[in-house]
Amino acid sequence: MPKIDTTDTLFFGLLGRTMTDDELEQILPVAKAELDGHEDGILKIELNDTNRPDLWSSAGVVRQLKSYWGLEAPLYDFFSTREEEFESGGRTLHVEQSAKDVRPYSVGFATRGHKVSEDELEALIQSQEKLCHNFGRKRRTIAIGLYRSDLITYPVHYRGVDPDKTSFVPLGLDREISLREILTEHPKGREYGHIVADSPLFPFLCDDKGGVLSFPPVINSDRIGAVEVGDENLFLEFSGMDLKDLLLAAAIMACDMADMGWEILPVKVIFDEETEFGREITVPYYFQEPISAPLDQVHKTLGEALDGESVVAALRRMGIYAICDDDTIWATVPEWRNDFLHAVDLIEDVMIGHGLGNFEPEMPRDFTVGRLSKAEEFARKIKDLMVGLGFQEMMYNYLGSRREYIDNMRYPEQKCIIISNPMSENYEVVRPSIIPSLLESEMMSAHSPYPHKIFEVGKIAYRDDRDLSGTVTRNALGFLASDRLMGFNDVTSIIATLSYFLNIEYSLAALEGDLRFIEGRCARIMVGEREVGVFGEIHPQVLENWGSVMPTIACEIDLDLLRE
Repeated sequence: MPKIDTTDTLFFGLLGRTMTDDELEQILPVAKAELDGHEDGILKIELNDTNRPDLWSSAGVVRQLKSYWGLEAPLYDFFSTREEEFESGGRTLHVEQSAKDVRPYSVGFATRGHKVSEDELEALIQSQEKLCHNFGRKRRTIAIGLYRSDLITYPVHYRGVDPDKTSFVPLGLDREISLREILTEHPKGREYGHIVADSPLFPFLCDDKGGVLSFPPVINSDRIGAVEVGDENLFLEFSGMDLKDLLLAAAIMACDMADMGWEILPVKVIFDEETEFGREITVPYYFQEPISAPLDQVHKTLGEALDGESVVAALRRMGIYAICDDDTIWATVPEWRNDFLHAVDLIEDVMIGHGLGNFEPEMPRDFTVGRLSKAEEFARKIKDLMVGLGFQEMMYNYLGSRREYIDNMRYPEQKCIIISNPMSENYEVVRPSIIPSLLESEMMSAHSPYPHKIFEVGKIAYRDDRDLSGTVTRNALGFLASDRLMGFNDVTSIIATLSYFLNIEYSLAALEGDLRFIEGRCARIMVGEREVGVFGEIHPQVLENWGSVMPTIACEIDLDLLRE
């Protein structure tokens, strides 16, 4: 979960009052947060919701607390809409078609009227990093740059350029190097250059006189891009792959900076091609659609018959303006939020705004005898057998990265369930197999004494056109063993022992085309005519991908099929 550090001076200054740690611990759950520590003037706050990037800053948390206390939220009057555009004062950002194939979108806004303090600069940099790393998937989909607006001659140009023929002095160096050289010679280039390294053109941001702002998403220039304490007029630019995500990130940063005292100056963004919002938009831009929920659905979900007035008041405490009309709640989504996908999301805010302590406890009406399901009983029997065979049980997440589940395993992407809007690239694929989780543990255990024998009984999910939903979720056993002489015969003996104690007859069949295993050193486990599992010696390329050198065997069995 995201964590933020902020000075108590900045936090309490924005809040307009000081609070004890006990008071903070009581109120922070309203912002889906908790106090993680307070020492030497630094507040450490952990956020418990990855769908609310607006809360990943001290200004965002304070805004939510003030709303809950009933304090009037500031009026953010700098947002344009489809129907209304604000005068940009000549500040324009031209997004050229040459950037389309590498990183197609860029938006921005400017600020003035407030000199940035050390605390505020650190807060802005932290917000920049949190939005880019968590929401922007480590700059892959969102990168944010802060610049000194006084040094910029508008219009700003965002374009694709030849990386070998374009050069500038990047932040942190004292000499001019090409964009291609930045990938290998600059620390940020080595960290983020892979995002654009394979493109024939690289993204480039400069002003109308050729002054370089940055090489997004990698590094700013050492002049226009070197914001310092005391700078007053700033320009913020957001580049990436999805226009809505960029506009949301811009809205969050604009509201935060307005709360800190800046005047927000809109920038007109001109695209060479048509976008979902047109060819010209003025940023910050409001694009959210209203959300509604039937009042009877609020009652059914929360278990308490709140009237329309109470629901509207609860939403107001969450910073959401709403009305009740014909037994339906209609709400205007705040500029800094885009997490309402369903009526239930609105109802959740009603619950928090009403206050969890204000719901009357209710005893269950039906009393039943609790017992283990057949699947759980079978899973526990499997666990006992694996422990008896000398294996250690492990537990893993069910979400992971494309690199872990697909690239490292040489596993077909078309079989995997890919999350379309992940908050982080580390959790963008639903686990299709237990084996990569086991290999990750093996990678981290290279210095531990051998043999290594680990297993997990857990769920996997993958795409299956035979199911009406297109996906299936199964209970599975996965185990792995690694040692200098570990091979095919070792895994077959383990499977034979399991089948004996489970009283299951099985046979083996050839396994072809599974790139995870060594061809000819792997097999399918058959019970009757049905394949219930696969096993074999892990292919050397897969081991190399994981940074492991010891011979390794692995097996995965579908327990739901085995139990039927």
